[in-house]
Amino acid sequence: MARILVVDDSPTDVAYLKTVLSKAGHEVIEASGGQDAITQVRERHPDCIVMDVVMPGVNGFQATRTLSKSPDTAHIPIIVVSSKSQETDRLWAMRQGARDYIVKPLRDSELLSKVGDVLGH
Repeated sequence: MARILVVDDSPTDVAYLKTVLSKAGHEVIEASGGQDAITQVRERHPDCIVMDVVMPGVNGFQATRTLSKSPDTAHIPIIVVSSKSQETDRLWAMRQGARDYIVKPLRDSELLSKVGDVLGH
């Protein structure tokens, strides 16, 4: 299926997302923060990125903006997954270049549906 980069500073959330996506047949690679995500994207060329927002250093909004504005990574869809549930957070994520936004706690079916949508499956 697809190579998906999961970006989250919570090992528990990474493990959960990795399990859900792997069971659906995707190859999952991990990044522990925004700066690590930018490096991983340039080295590993994922098909999709699942990005947390609240992380130390470069946060998810900043990493999303960097990746979506760079010509060599702008084509990679980013789904922001965050505990931030305000409509303003969703709108800000979309303005940074995210293709979709999911509020934690998420349902497996919602994650897989949105990943399928951004990948065109």
